[in-house]
Amino acid sequence: MLVYNSFEHYKASGPAVVTIGTFDGVHLGHRALLKRVSDLAARQGGKSVVLTFDPHPRMVLHPDDHGIKLLNTRAEKEELLRHCGIDVLLRVPFSEAFSRMSPAEYVRDIIVNQIGTTTLVVGFDHRFGRNREGDIRLLHELSGLYGYTGEEIPPEMVASHKISSTKIRQALSAGEVDLAGQLLGYRYGLTGTVVSGDGRGRSIGYPTANLGIDDRDKLVPGRGVYAVWVHAGAAWHHGVMNIGIRPTVGQDLKESLEVHIPGLDRDIYGQNLRVTFAVKIRDEHKFGSIDALRLRIAEDIKTAHAYFQTHP
Repeated sequence: MLVYNSFEHYKASGPAVVTIGTFDGVHLGHRALLKRVSDLAARQGGKSVVLTFDPHPRMVLHPDDHGIKLLNTRAEKEELLRHCGIDVLLRVPFSEAFSRMSPAEYVRDIIVNQIGTTTLVVGFDHRFGRNREGDIRLLHELSGLYGYTGEEIPPEMVASHKISSTKIRQALSAGEVDLAGQLLGYRYGLTGTVVSGDGRGRSIGYPTANLGIDDRDKLVPGRGVYAVWVHAGAAWHHGVMNIGIRPTVGQDLKESLEVHIPGLDRDIYGQNLRVTFAVKIRDEHKFGSIDALRLRIAEDIKTAHAYFQTHP
């Protein structure tokens, strides 16, 4: 997959089957659209092209209160798109000036003149141009003038849920990591560096690695205790992660991400970890004593172990 971070070095050559969007999550709905783009490009002997924006438009248009956390880092999204068989990724800087283009200007200047689109495939709710005024109807109206064809893909459903990035964010924020995984088509994960903690976990018999997330815009699932897979070094391990403020022992009420990896006794401070979420075990809870907390952690580990026995 060829990756361009602007239009400067991109040159259209041959038929270009194009789709447009933020593609946060590259979920099952996105993948249905991307497969259609790839299939049409192969049929036409052209290139499959994804036009996406960085940063996310809401972060530019509402810098102080956009309220959005992302499902993918830039590298994660790029890798997912690569696995979808896309030929060209156009990652264009989004700006306020860009957002002020009228829908007709957007089609003429970007879709046609910059990319050389012959076929445009969009999702069922795609909007574009100033104030999101452009839609599939306008794309069809302008297609005759500019010589491209337009196509809209219907929504994908999983277990009665219409798949969308918003729905997945809601599921993760509620701790429903299993549902999020179903909608994504893969298990949700976080990557970060093991940072220093207060050693409280070790003092009660369950040492934890404190994870500092690499990307501040990455969505962290809601507070609670989760069964997780952990990639440390060159191996995968089963683990139990707590996300929260540690109300039984914490004092500063600062949210932390701590993962206990049973059987791992070597020092991993400073290492990069990949944590992939399996299922939520329970909500965060304040216990009456350290002994009660210790007993519950033991139960959490047993619950996680039982899950992994049936979900290798």
